[in-house]
Amino acid sequence: MHPLSRRRFLAVTAGTAAALAAPTAHAATGRRRPFGRFGSPAARRTPRTRYVDPLGRGDFTTVRDAVAATTGSGWTLVLAPGVYRETVVLDATRTGATWLGASENARDVVIVYDNAAGTPKPGGGTYGTTGSATTTVQADGFTARWITFANDWLRADHPDITGTQAVAIKVQGDRSAFHHCRFLGHQDTLYADSIALAAFARQYYAHCYAEGDVDFVFGRGTAVYERCHFRTLNRTDLAGAPYGFVLAPSTAGANPLGYLVTRSRISGEAPAASYKLARPWVPSSDTTARPSLTVRDTHLGPGIDAVAPYTNMSASFPWQDQRFAEYRNTGPGAEITVLENRPQLTDEQAESATRAAYLGDWEPWKGEC
Repeated sequence: MHPLSRRRFLAVTAGTAAALAAPTAHAATGRRRPFGRFGSPAARRTPRTRYVDPLGRGDFTTVRDAVAATTGSGWTLVLAPGVYRETVVLDATRTGATWLGASENARDVVIVYDNAAGTPKPGGGTYGTTGSATTTVQADGFTARWITFANDWLRADHPDITGTQAVAIKVQGDRSAFHHCRFLGHQDTLYADSIALAAFARQYYAHCYAEGDVDFVFGRGTAVYERCHFRTLNRTDLAGAPYGFVLAPSTAGANPLGYLVTRSRISGEAPAASYKLARPWVPSSDTTARPSLTVRDTHLGPGIDAVAPYTNMSASFPWQDQRFAEYRNTGPGAEITVLENRPQLTDEQAESATRAAYLGDWEPWKGEC
């Protein structure tokens, strides 16, 4: 991918970038009614609804300013089509927040920035992985619909930087739900984590799309990915496989449940067998972690190495000692050729590998916006 192509793509797919491409139906509708069916500043959906539009037709022109102005719980932000080039932090005090993409098409509403872990900070030092995040959600009870969260930092633009982790979103709150959202990046795209080691953060991703290369879905959250699409990117900077790893959970040892991928699919533009399905992340800050991952009823494309789908991040913590399992997966990447390399759930064990078992009394799949 050309270094500028991702940024051009993000601009073209947003409603405010008509100068770069022919206006889409969504963009044309956005010009007439930038907030779609969700009201307007003159006709608010609820008293605690605020409107964001980079063209100035809302209450705010940036998401960051809207978040700063909406203190406390239960606020809804409706985002008009556009590219919001900024970093945003929703701190732990702003619980029960909802962000809606007004056009109901995630391609039209993009929150993006380009920090990496090794990017120098203005005051000295570098951002680190957590600091690289375009969006950070620390609050409990967060819901997002129809929004793209992206980090368009590119290795090719910064050959001098070795800290190439570049997070699109870091999610730490309990009961965080994402519906019809997109997560774009390369290394460490979607950081599904928790606010603290002892905190179990339940997260739900439905009908979402995530792309990247190295560990592009990772963290210690208790996360369910249902009917999601994971797409592996090609690598022209490497001589050979593996090009990357789709999932890298770092589940705390005390947490019985980590990541569940169900009824989803993994595709890619990379050559056959060039990606690993997962590797366990045992961070230096928690050497008692026991990464947990179950992938079930999911189509694995040819880009996944079917012979050896798992590998180690550290030889000190082999994947065989972790909690990795599969069940009834399909596709060329799911073919079982070496049984000991692909632990499988029994039918009885699979009965406990469900969204209800992972999320308990929280049922975010119920109800529509």
